[in-house]
Amino acid sequence: MNIGSDITFWIAFSAGFLSFFSPCVLPLVPSYITYITGLSFGQLQDAHPGNRVRLIVLVHSVTFVLGFSVVFISLGALAGIASSTFQSLMHDGMIWLQRAGGILVFLFGVHMSGVFHFGALLGDKRVQIRNKPSGLAGTFLVGLAFAAGWTPCIGPILGAILAMAAGTADSASRSVFLLAAYAAGLGIPFVISGVLLHGFMGFFSRFRMHVRLMEILTGVLLMIVGVLLFSGWLGTLSQLVYQWLPASR
Repeated sequence: MNIGSDITFWIAFSAGFLSFFSPCVLPLVPSYITYITGLSFGQLQDAHPGNRVRLIVLVHSVTFVLGFSVVFISLGALAGIASSTFQSLMHDGMIWLQRAGGILVFLFGVHMSGVFHFGALLGDKRVQIRNKPSGLAGTFLVGLAFAAGWTPCIGPILGAILAMAAGTADSASRSVFLLAAYAAGLGIPFVISGVLLHGFMGFFSRFRMHVRLMEILTGVLLMIVGVLLFSGWLGTLSQLVYQWLPASR
């Protein structure tokens, strides 16, 4: 599998990256960092390169990302197994699965763009841990709980990637690959923001006015992917990219 020429990988990674900039995640990053590390805002903002505080934040941030990655990747494996089972039971099942996945991805995009909200389907079901267990085990548990929080912002994007994985993956391992890409797209900016919290706060104060625009762009992206998946053009586009990229030759 050539990652550089796999367009579905980059779609999943981009979706994870856009999830980080959703209004359910971006404004809460400082709060998540203080919660999982047990440090105050003052301690975090006064941290300097080489400071022990930076190391604490890095370790806890990576552990938190591993926690929600386990959930996302497990969901990807289940989507891949369900897809393989459906294909084995139904003749031409992949075609219908792709079309169903395309419709779902498109509807998730409609929700994200704000054209129409499916509130009953995508209501807030986030899981909260009132008393975080101490240590890295507690941070990992918070990561699991974060992934289980089917919020109106992350839910549609994650659901779209799961639908894409079920509609395009020919094995459970490929679905795992796509959900790992999604988790990386969400996790990498989280770790960077935690380690560079002071810079992140300045960035957020300038960027927050554009959060709604990011939602719209995410919705449009998902609608385009939905149309490509429904029509079968996503596979054709992947083949074209594979042929033309130098890395694939």
